[in-house]
Amino acid sequence: MTATRYCFDHLDQGTLLLNLPFKSLSCGLILAVFCGPAGAATALHNISGYTSSAGGVREFSVLVFNDEGRIVAIGDEDLLAANKDASRIDGKGRTVLPGLIDAHAHVLSLGMLKINLDLAGVPSVVDAAASISDFAERNPHARWILGHGWNQVLWPVKKFPTAAHIDAVVNDRPVWLRRVDGHAGWANSKAMQIAGIDDDTPDPVGGRIIRDDNGHATGVFIDSAMGLIGRHVPTPDRMSYREALLRAQRALVAEGITGVHDAGNDLMNAEVYISMADNKELDLRIYAMISGTGEVLDAIAKPLHGFGNDRLEIASVKLYADGALGSRGAAMIEPYSDDAENRGLPFWTQRELDAFVARANGMGFQVAIHAIGDLGNRMALNALERAQKGKRSAYRNRIEHAQVIALEDIPRFAELGVIASMQPTHATSDKNMAEDRIGPQRIQGGYAWRRLLNAGAVIASGSDFPVERSNPFHGLYAAVTRQGRDGEPDGGWYPDQALSRAEALHSFTYAAAYAARQEDRLGSLEPGKWADFILIDRNYFTVPAAEIDDIVVLQTWVGGEKVYDRDMEANEQ
Repeated sequence: MTATRYCFDHLDQGTLLLNLPFKSLSCGLILAVFCGPAGAATALHNISGYTSSAGGVREFSVLVFNDEGRIVAIGDEDLLAANKDASRIDGKGRTVLPGLIDAHAHVLSLGMLKINLDLAGVPSVVDAAASISDFAERNPHARWILGHGWNQVLWPVKKFPTAAHIDAVVNDRPVWLRRVDGHAGWANSKAMQIAGIDDDTPDPVGGRIIRDDNGHATGVFIDSAMGLIGRHVPTPDRMSYREALLRAQRALVAEGITGVHDAGNDLMNAEVYISMADNKELDLRIYAMISGTGEVLDAIAKPLHGFGNDRLEIASVKLYADGALGSRGAAMIEPYSDDAENRGLPFWTQRELDAFVARANGMGFQVAIHAIGDLGNRMALNALERAQKGKRSAYRNRIEHAQVIALEDIPRFAELGVIASMQPTHATSDKNMAEDRIGPQRIQGGYAWRRLLNAGAVIASGSDFPVERSNPFHGLYAAVTRQGRDGEPDGGWYPDQALSRAEALHSFTYAAAYAARQEDRLGSLEPGKWADFILIDRNYFTVPAAEIDDIVVLQTWVGGEKVYDRDMEANEQ
């Protein structure tokens, strides 16, 4: 790899990154001219370019990158004269942004949805049953009917479904369907029979079997209870993993995603990623989190950094503090406002969680803890504080979701240097039930992006796909407007917690790279970094906010290589 030199004074990234919100959008063009030798260069010109870095948002009209796929310079038209031998690409006035990084998602699950049954957005249990029936008819040889995405909160009767709803359409094969948040599963009677579930089956620690008034299991399993069914589901083989990952990848680059922090990988998933990176099959960059501190961590043993030209890193461990808000599995300090007997489900004792964090950090891995409820977040912060001995850590440990936080705990994120890895569309999806769950006081610490930023925390944004749609412009829109795609509510839901457009872009680019300790290579279009960028059909910074979620990606480039072209895709269809 050729060393790259450039005439550009680096800003103090670690300090300035925390000085959000940005003061303003820079109006001047920044010229960063390559000073050292380089191979053949390409100049993308006639563009409205924007990049977010430690110092704020910068504009440019020319982007030059070399044949190694790294940025040589950004600046104005003077760069064309300074790079006379460069091949030229006319951007036709289009807007260019850094490639978007989803800081929390599930790539395999997205790919499997493209193979299995997708119930996302199904408007009622009747429609869900019809979809199950149709899928079963189209897949007569499937041993299990598997799917994901149902959400009873969207249905006219906002109650959990039952096995009987599935039995009415499929009773000869087991059916297992994960809720949209992945924290509840819905089974038919055949699946429960295979799993040996009866009225005497006890709730496992950290989980719950939903039962009717007579104590009979209804077919819905919460959090760790999902394992009672899940362990009987046939494990996909290596080829199924690869096909699912390839399908997901094709969909993601078409949406402008050049990097994903893949939250929770088993050993086969990690091995397939390594094989794909080795065979140059990864068209985007994967920052993989290992599931738990057990056998998978033992097998991998030490972090993998910068593999396959920075296409793959396996350097983080995903842990769980609690469940989800929609299924009332999120661990709360006080009972739920709409269920006075329920405080949710911590997955572990504080001592157990402390031990998991200490082990992962001790082996050189960053820790990323799923925490939704205020108790879950407090337990996560306590565990990280103990592992870090009350100081900031070079691992940049994270809390995934950081959804409902006690107000007094918000400053602890900045004090400990803990990344708040959050998903803007969760706020706009949950607004129809979140305040019912936790009431008007605790909601002040819910989805509290502005309060976290004002306290000095770093927010890295993602989608949690396939819990939410993977399109990152939906997330940017939600971050800026605090509205659903229907424009509701007028003025936004708790709009005082909204982000500016600059802050939202930062959270999906530079801050996301920072959360993976990759900001020296990724996340902004600066000399020496990888040329990961997208061309879009309208200007993110100037279109009405209501149009941000309608932005269309025209091209996606990763490492100076075009991996998606909308026009070419259209011609091939």
